[in-house]
Amino acid sequence: MIPFFQPRSDLPISADSTGRYLPLLVAVMVFLAVLALAAALAVGGVLDDWRQDVAGTVTVQIVPASGPDPVAARAETDRRVEQVLAVLRAQSFIVVARPLEEAQLVGLLEPWLGSSDLVRDLPLPRLIDVQVAEGARPDLAGLARQLREEVPGAALDDHQVWLSGIIDLAEGFSLLGIVVVGLVAAALAATVIHATRLGLEVHRDQIEVLHLIGAHDRYIAQQFAARMVGWTLEGGLVGLVLAMPTLMLVAWLAQDLEQGLLPPFSLGFWGWMALALVPASAALLALVTARVTVRRTLRRML
Repeated sequence: MIPFFQPRSDLPISADSTGRYLPLLVAVMVFLAVLALAAALAVGGVLDDWRQDVAGTVTVQIVPASGPDPVAARAETDRRVEQVLAVLRAQSFIVVARPLEEAQLVGLLEPWLGSSDLVRDLPLPRLIDVQVAEGARPDLAGLARQLREEVPGAALDDHQVWLSGIIDLAEGFSLLGIVVVGLVAAALAATVIHATRLGLEVHRDQIEVLHLIGAHDRYIAQQFAARMVGWTLEGGLVGLVLAMPTLMLVAWLAQDLEQGLLPPFSLGFWGWMALALVPASAALLALVTARVTVRRTLRRML
C-alpha cells in the first residue's frame, strides 16, 4: 500500500485481509470503465462531426451520358449539369449549388480505389454539392422528382436518409458504453459494501470497545471510509495508468480507418479530463458507500 493513502486509524483495518484484493478489483473495474467511457465519448464526438457535416447539405448526382463519340457524350453530360444547376438555383431554399471538379471526384475515390490512372479513366458521375438555407424546411422529395423528370440521369441524395441507420447504430454503441460504466460503478459499490461489512464483522470487538469509551457511529464510519478511499484510489490510479496505453494503441490502429471512412478519432481536452477523473469518481463512490454501509450495519450490530 502506498504510504500516502494510509490515513491514521484507531482500528487495525490495514492489518487484516478483508481488503487485500480490493485495490486489484478496483484496478480492473476502473480499467474497464475508462475504456467504456472513452469509447462512448469518442463515438459521441464522431456523431457530432457527422451531423455537422451533413446538416443542411444534399448532393445531386448526374450519370454521365454515353455514346460512340466521347466528345459528344462529355458535352451532353456538361449540358445536363447546367440544367440541374438551373433547377437548383431557382429554388428559394438553396443557398449554394456547386459542381465538384473532376480532381475532387478522383480524390474521393482514392481511399478505396487508389491513385492509379484507372480511376481517372472511369466514367465518373458528376456531383453537385448543395447547401440548404439554415432553418429551411425544403421539399426534397419534390425536388428529387422534378430533377428526375427534367434531367436524364439526375438523382438527389439526402445524406440523412442513408446516414440515419449508421447514426442509430453509433448511438447504440455510445449508450452501451454508458451502460457499461454504470454497471462498473454498481459492481464497485457492491464490492465496497461487501468489504466494509466483512471488516465490521472482523473488528466487532474493537468497535464495541470504541462505543464503550464514547466513540460515535460517525467516527467509526470515517475510519472505514478513509480506508476504502485509500484502497480505491490506489487501484483506480493503477487501472487508469493501464488504460492510457491501451487507448493510444486503439487510436493508432484506427488511423487507417479514419482515411475516407471516419472523422478523426479524438477525445478532446474535456474527454481526457473526464477519463482522468474516473479514479477520483470511484473514490468518491467508495467514500459515500462505505459511510452509508457502516452506519446501517452498526444499527443492526449494536
